[in-house]
Amino acid sequence: MALAYHKNNGRPGKIEIEPTVPYSSQSDLSLAYSPGVAFPCKEIEANPHDAYEYTNKGNLVAVISNGTAVLGLGDIGALGGKPVMEGKALLFKIFSGLDCFDIEVDEKDTEKFIQVVKAIAPTFGGINLEDIKAPQCFEIERRLKEECNIPVMHDDQHGTAIISAAGLLNALEIQGKKIDEVKLVVNGAGAAAVACTRLYIALGVKKDNVVMCDSKGVLNRKRTGLNPQKMEFVTDREINTLAEAMVDADVFLGLSVKDVVTPEMLKSMAPRPIVFALANPDPEIDYNTAVATRDDIIMATGRSDYPNQINNVLGFPYIFRGALDCGATAINEEMKHAAVRAIAALAKQPVPSVVNAAYEMEGLKFGKDYILPKALDPRLITTVSPAVARAAMDSGVATRPITDWNAYHGHLRSIMGFDNQLMRRLTEEAKKNPQRVVFAEANTNNMLQAAVLARNEGICIPILLGNEEMIAKRADKLGLNIDGIEIVNLRHDREADRRERYAHILTEKRQRSGVTLPEARENMFDRNYFGMMMVETGEADAMITGSYPSNRRQVAEIAKNVIGIRPSYKHFATLHIMNTKRGTYFLADTSINADNDTDTLVDIARLARTAVEYFAQEPVIAMLSYSNFGSNMDLKSPRMVHEAVEIMQERYPELLIDGEMQVHFALNKKLRDKNFPFNRLKGKDVNTLVFPNLSSANTAYRTLLEMGSAEIIGPIQIGLNKPVHMTTIDASVRDIVNLTTVAVMDAAVYQKMGSSASNDK
Repeated sequence: MALAYHKNNGRPGKIEIEPTVPYSSQSDLSLAYSPGVAFPCKEIEANPHDAYEYTNKGNLVAVISNGTAVLGLGDIGALGGKPVMEGKALLFKIFSGLDCFDIEVDEKDTEKFIQVVKAIAPTFGGINLEDIKAPQCFEIERRLKEECNIPVMHDDQHGTAIISAAGLLNALEIQGKKIDEVKLVVNGAGAAAVACTRLYIALGVKKDNVVMCDSKGVLNRKRTGLNPQKMEFVTDREINTLAEAMVDADVFLGLSVKDVVTPEMLKSMAPRPIVFALANPDPEIDYNTAVATRDDIIMATGRSDYPNQINNVLGFPYIFRGALDCGATAINEEMKHAAVRAIAALAKQPVPSVVNAAYEMEGLKFGKDYILPKALDPRLITTVSPAVARAAMDSGVATRPITDWNAYHGHLRSIMGFDNQLMRRLTEEAKKNPQRVVFAEANTNNMLQAAVLARNEGICIPILLGNEEMIAKRADKLGLNIDGIEIVNLRHDREADRRERYAHILTEKRQRSGVTLPEARENMFDRNYFGMMMVETGEADAMITGSYPSNRRQVAEIAKNVIGIRPSYKHFATLHIMNTKRGTYFLADTSINADNDTDTLVDIARLARTAVEYFAQEPVIAMLSYSNFGSNMDLKSPRMVHEAVEIMQERYPELLIDGEMQVHFALNKKLRDKNFPFNRLKGKDVNTLVFPNLSSANTAYRTLLEMGSAEIIGPIQIGLNKPVHMTTIDASVRDIVNLTTVAVMDAAVYQKMGSSASNDK
C-alpha cells in the first residue's frame, strides 16, 4: 500500500509545482519570462530585499538533507531519504501554505555540505535542515545560522524540543510540579535529546537536576572520549545506569530505542511521574504497560494511536510561517520560546468540533490524556505563527514587521485556500439560537457522533430516533455522553397517541392523493415519515436524515408528501457549497431531480438564487451545457437550458444569469468575455453553477470531492416548506455537523418569517 501511494497512479511522488499567474497567452508568457522578467530582475539587483516583492522567496522553504540520519532508517544516503523530504515538503504546504523544495545533497563532509547549502540559500526564505546525523548537525546548523541571513532550523533538534517542551509545561501543571524542582532523566544523547534538554533548562529546569544517558550508560565524570555536546550534560552524581538514574525522577525523556525502560524503573520514579517515550515506531516502554504500571502517570509517545503524541508538525510549519511573514533573518531562542508557550496555551482552550470529528473523538479537554493540541487543529496556524512573528519583532530580527494583526489573522485563516469563513459565520449564528433537530439515523456511528458533537458545540438540541437501549450501547462503545439527549422510539413512544395523531394529520393532507388511514398508520413506523411529521407539526424544528443511493428518491418523495414544496414552485432541489482555492461555488441540483425539463431548470435556478442570497452573496449564475448560447438548438438538452435562461432573464432582468454555456467559459471570465462579448455576466466571476441534469451535477461535485479539490458543504435542501435535509448514509461526521448548522439556520429563519422565509422569486 505504501509503495502504491508513493507511485501515485503513474504520477510518482507527493508534490508538484503549480503556476500562480495566467499563462494561457503569448502575452502572459512574455511577462512571465522574456522580456517582461527583466523589470523585476533590475529592481532586485538594485535592492535585493525586493526579491520578497517580486518572487516567491518569502513563501519558499528548502528541506535539505544528506540522508545520514533518516528517522528509523539511519544512514540511507541522500537519494534514499528523498521520499521523507518530499513528505516534509507536503506537510509544509498542507499545514501552513508554504511552498517547499526538497533538496538532497550527496555530501557527508561537514564543510562541503555547509558551502553547498550556503551557496543556494538566496533562493529561499528559510531552510529546514533534516535527518543529518550528530554531531555534524550541530556544527552545520551553527555555521549556517551565522552565515545566512534567513531562518535556518534543524527540525530534528528544535522541532522535537519545542513540542515536547510545550507538553512538559502542561504536564507539570497537571501533575502539580514546579519546573525548577523536578529531576529529569534523558535517555539518548543525539541531536534531539541535546536540543530538548537545552530548551528545558532555558525554561527553568535546573542543570544539576538533569541526568543524561547514552547507549553506554549515564554521562558522568568516569566517562572518557565524550563529544562536546555530551560533556555539556555530565553529572557529578555517583550513578552509572539508567535504572539508577530513574529512582525518584519526576520526568523521563526518551529519544533512544524501544523497551529500555522496565515497569520496575517506572515504579521507582517519584509520585505523579511524567514519561515522554519518543522512540519511533516503538517507545522506550509500551504505552499500555506504562499506564497499567502507574495510574498516576502522564505518558506521551511519538505515535498517533496513543494520547499525547509529540508530533513536530505542531510546530515547524507555523514557526516558519511566522518567521517568513515578518521577514525574520533567523529563528532565535525568543521565537522558539514563544512557540512553546503558544502551543501549550492552545491545549487549554476548548476543543472545536472539527477536531473531535477529525479524530472520531468526543469531549477532548485539557488533562492527562490531552496535554498538546491535535495535529489537525486549524487554530494552530493562527496561534503559533503570530506568536513567533511577534517574538521575531520584539527580538529585533524582523525585517518586515506586521502592523495590522487583525488582517494578518484573517490572512492566516484564508492562506490555505479553503477558507471556512462561511461555516464559522453560520456556526456562530446557529449557537445564538439552537433549534431542535431530529436525527433519523441515530443507530449509525457517524450520525450519532454528529448529533452529540452538535449538542456539545451548542449548535442544536438533538432528538434521536431509534431504540434507546441500542443507542445507549452504541454511545458507550464510542465513548459518547448522551445524557440529557431526547431519544424517541417509534415503536414504543412515550407519547402513546403520537403515531395515531400523525397518521390522521398525514391522511388529511394526502387523502386526495389516495392515502388511507391504515396506510398512514403503517408509514408512522418509518423513521423518515415519523421524523418529518415531527417537523411538520412543530414538535421539532429541523431534520437530518441519511439515505442510500438506491432509496434517495423514495426519501425525497416522502419529504415532498409530508413537508411539501414551497408555494410558487413545482420542484425542490439540493445545493452543494464548494470551498476551493479559487473561491466558494454553489452547485445545483446535485441530488433530487433526475430528468429535467425547462420548468424544472427554471425552478432550480430560482431556488439556487434564493439560496446564494441567503448565504449573503450576490448570485452570478451560469446555466451549463455542452452548448454555448444557442449553438446546438436542435438538441433537446441544450435547448431546454437555453429556454430556461430566456425565462429567467425575462422574469428577473436584474439577475446576473446567462447561458447556456460550457463550464470552462463559465469559470474563465476572460475567455468568456473575449469569445462572447454580449454575455450578461461580463467582467463577473461566476459563483453559481446550474447543471442541465442530475448526472452532470452529481458527477461534478463527486469528482471534485474525490480529487481533494474542494471542501464541501451539503447537500443542502432548497425548496421544501420546512428544513429537512437529506445526506448520504456514509457522510462524515464533519459533513453532518455542517449540514446540521445549515438546518438550524433554516429553522431560525422559518420561525421568524414562516413560509415567507423562502423569499420566493
